[in-house]
Amino acid sequence: MTPPHALPPRRLQVSGLCCRRGERLLVDGLDFEVEPGEIVLLRGPNGAGKTTLLLALAGIIRPTTGTIAITGGEGPEGASDLHFLGHLSAVKARLTVMENLRFWADLNGGDRALIAPALQAVGLAHIETLAAGYLSAGQTRRLALARLLVADRPVWLMDEPTTALDREGELLAGRLIDAHLLRGGLVVAATHHDLTLHPPDRVRTLTLGTVA
Repeated sequence: MTPPHALPPRRLQVSGLCCRRGERLLVDGLDFEVEPGEIVLLRGPNGAGKTTLLLALAGIIRPTTGTIAITGGEGPEGASDLHFLGHLSAVKARLTVMENLRFWADLNGGDRALIAPALQAVGLAHIETLAAGYLSAGQTRRLALARLLVADRPVWLMDEPTTALDREGELLAGRLIDAHLLRGGLVVAATHHDLTLHPPDRVRTLTLGTVA
């Protein structure tokens, strides 16, 4: 079997980051780095700023102060290097399963040739022509995970990636992340659930502050 090709090496560097939600300071003076092949798990209670931090890393919201850099990529922002998987799956109900992936592959500069293997990987190949509005919550989340596989991007930012998944689905998410790290990708994931990842020495945990 041909081994999967390596992803371009990227490093995520965060320095002095402060983020607010309204008048409330959620992230204060945060510094961390993520190397190729590593995953950082964001932990903390609801309201501690995990989603806010991910949105800042993705460039969706602007931090109050501090810097975020994806080094090794093209351009200062590094936006073309990352996938953001939000808490909501962002699936278009009127499109079929396959059409949803075509949309994301085209939007993200991916490869339509990767759609069939992606559907196979997440266990949805047998319903590729089904309108996504008929999917269960777990199947919808699997389709969202498949988006990550149709455009090669080394940085994955994931907000509760195992939402709505059963135990089999949780193991699937762990395998997809493992494969991504093996190729030299990096992951920052906010999660309340333990992910099954191998080997565990690639995993670091960042605990955000308690709710004031």
